[in-house]
Amino acid sequence: MPDFSFERKAGAKEGHIVVGIDEAGRGPLAGPVVAAAVLLDLKRFPRSLRSRVDDSKKLTPELREQIYDRLQDHARIGVGMASCIEIDRINILRASLMAMRRALDALGFAPDHALIDGNVRPDLPCPSTLIVEGDGKSFSIAAASIVAKVVRDRMMAAMAGYHPEYGWDHNAGYSTPEHLSALARFGPCLQHRRSFYSVRKHLLARA
Repeated sequence: MPDFSFERKAGAKEGHIVVGIDEAGRGPLAGPVVAAAVLLDLKRFPRSLRSRVDDSKKLTPELREQIYDRLQDHARIGVGMASCIEIDRINILRASLMAMRRALDALGFAPDHALIDGNVRPDLPCPSTLIVEGDGKSFSIAAASIVAKVVRDRMMAAMAGYHPEYGWDHNAGYSTPEHLSALARFGPCLQHRRSFYSVRKHLLARA
């Protein structure tokens, strides 16, 4: 379970502002990659949330939604994203790092330190610490993972209204059998990542 040990270490000086950053959506075949930057108040973070906040992948969609709604009252949150066009232009890793920077910028202030999930450092205006599997170790990163996941899932569900054939309201653009079958039948749409092999091969087949 995550805790505040990384936050306390990074914010050793009293009053230092430490945020957690994570992204969601590196693997899907469609839609943007979304990142969140989250600032939690270590002294006022409710115990009821401490017992529930965890790596978003370990939580049910219903629980993620509940925690997301509560975080609005107990956190400062910035959200950033990179579109599928940007992903195709600069690749998914660089787009993910760009979304992280945009999430931090969306906070409206520069923190003293950022805790980042992963092993590649984005270009940030503050010192940072990379933490592999940080969403299971740091409350701030775990909260960011939940925010990014919920925001992205909601976006994909909204886009499913325009492209219901791909099932994005429940597969979020990932390469499920249903999604792959729809790609083969209908071909890619504008929200698909053309640099991804499973999408590109269907484009080539229709060329």
